[in-house]
Amino acid sequence: MQVFFFRVLSEYGVVALFTAPTAIRAIRQQDPEAALGKQYNLTRFRTLFVAGERCDVDTLKWCKKIFKVPVLDHWWQTETGSPITASCIGLGNSLTPPPGQTGKLVPGYNVVILDDNKQPVKVKTLGNIVVKLPLPPGAFLGLWKNEELYKELYFQKFPGYYDTLDAGYMDEEGYLYVMSRVDDVINVAGHRISAGAIEEAVLSHMAVADCAVVGQEDRLKGHVPFALCVLKNGIDVEEEQLLEEIVARVREEIGPVAAFRKVVIVKQIPKTRSGKIPRSALASLVNGKPYKVTASNRIYS
Repeated sequence: MQVFFFRVLSEYGVVALFTAPTAIRAIRQQDPEAALGKQYNLTRFRTLFVAGERCDVDTLKWCKKIFKVPVLDHWWQTETGSPITASCIGLGNSLTPPPGQTGKLVPGYNVVILDDNKQPVKVKTLGNIVVKLPLPPGAFLGLWKNEELYKELYFQKFPGYYDTLDAGYMDEEGYLYVMSRVDDVINVAGHRISAGAIEEAVLSHMAVADCAVVGQEDRLKGHVPFALCVLKNGIDVEEEQLLEEIVARVREEIGPVAAFRKVVIVKQIPKTRSGKIPRSALASLVNGKPYKVTASNRIYS
């Protein structure tokens, strides 16, 4: 895959690329230093856009190192029809925004971070990402033949707002950080821990190429994080030592409240056609519950 990736960029003189972080991580796993790509001329390549899922900071840094171009993330949903946040260069947004953000608000959107009691949270505090109504033109107007579900799912919990069902936070400069779906926030003994934040900490370990974190049921704490990790090619290290290092990395970056101790090394993580992790199926598998393998959550590589 990595050879075809760089060859296509070079052969067709690609100026800008729009792709999912999963594709980048797959290339990095097979060729950590992008040695195979160095034979291709990428002088016309100017910008790399990532989308479709959260891009961890380590993957972002790798992209900048290898491609030597601005790497820009943004956030939108099928329901909205257009970006909610982005790096709008024409509006003066920076080409070098802070790592981990998905940009600033696009005109037409008023995003607020609320807790479960419908109260605004402090800056850099994880909460529910909602959009103050009305939504701008182009956003969805309903669900096919299911008006009741449309109202219940998106507008009932936070009256006056569209519930994105995503969790994240805003910084002092107005950058939005989308961490995970609300369902992917793991409640560990009363502490709300983002699966995305744990994945980012795990991926910061030099040996890890890809990672998925889900909540495993625990009698004492309710749930605890459970990580599935894919290693980079050529990694030769004792597994027990590696697992200890990964656990220590999460403890250092997230804190002991995460109660993170369970890591399993796997060859590949299943992804949907759009590159997303089928977390509900993985969580069911980890917890010994029935799960369904569909056309959308088979392994696509």
